[in-house]
Amino acid sequence: MISKEVTVLNLLGLHARPAARIVKVAAQSKARFWIVKEEERINGKSIMGVMMLAAAKGCKVTLEAEGEGAEELVETVADLFANKFYEE
Repeated sequence: MISKEVTVLNLLGLHARPAARIVKVAAQSKARFWIVKEEERINGKSIMGVMMLAAAKGCKVTLEAEGEGAEELVETVADLFANKFYEE
């Protein structure tokens, strides 16, 4: 299992556009993928799940993946967070 904690940096948090970017990247990987916020763990390949996290700016979430391509998937999604989903 690969995991990495990231912080939501973009102004509007994980709204529809960032959620769609996460799911699009995750769907291209064979790895199983989850996002954890506090005690809630959701399927990171589900747009509804990602949006239901309601992760606002400043929230810390943990990206988890296992299987083929897990490390690459976590790093790619972490880069999206670090670059504010290229929104700003």
